[in-house]
Amino acid sequence: MIISKQKPFTDILATLEGCAKIFLVGCAKCATVCKTGGEEELFQMQERLCAAGIEVTGSIVIDETCHMLRTGRDLRGRKEPVEEADALLVLACGAGVQSVSGASPKRTVAGLDTLFLGNIRRLGQFEQKCSLCGECVLTETAGICPVTVCAKGLLNGPCGGMAEGRCETDPEAECAWVMIHERLAAQGEAGKLKKLVPAKDFSRALKPGKLKVDK
Repeated sequence: MIISKQKPFTDILATLEGCAKIFLVGCAKCATVCKTGGEEELFQMQERLCAAGIEVTGSIVIDETCHMLRTGRDLRGRKEPVEEADALLVLACGAGVQSVSGASPKRTVAGLDTLFLGNIRRLGQFEQKCSLCGECVLTETAGICPVTVCAKGLLNGPCGGMAEGRCETDPEAECAWVMIHERLAAQGEAGKLKKLVPAKDFSRALKPGKLKVDK
């Protein structure tokens, strides 16, 4: 789940300066769950834009805005209101914004800030568990990612700042390596911690990433 938050409305208005007509694009997946770019948020944005004197020519919530072919197809299905607009305001993650900009020659404006890949604890509460580092070590760390959960991203821990099982950067946060040790011990695999883990091969996370799955 890609976690996002809506940019301040004043910032959005500043970005739209000179635009009299706007077409709105939302996402039915991540942005809807985050309540940043679903049907309700598009309706609210339309009301705020109209109150600010900006006409909304139309809107669409695409099933997966990061799906480039689907986004292009859905925008072609709204050809007239899209062409009438001066710009497209996209309430989706950065990947969705780029799908829209690649599918339309119109000016594309990002209405959200993309924050992180997150897990859902409960409705409206998200936590980052993975940093997309390209070389997963979860098998060796009892399913807890030290690259993400450890504030310092240590592959061999804990650090000297840990005190009573808490992280020195946040006394309210449990030390990732204490959690890893406790879980490995409960699984009878505490011996894994005796192994020195070498530096990660971050070349596997070079950008931009590409993957083609053979059929």
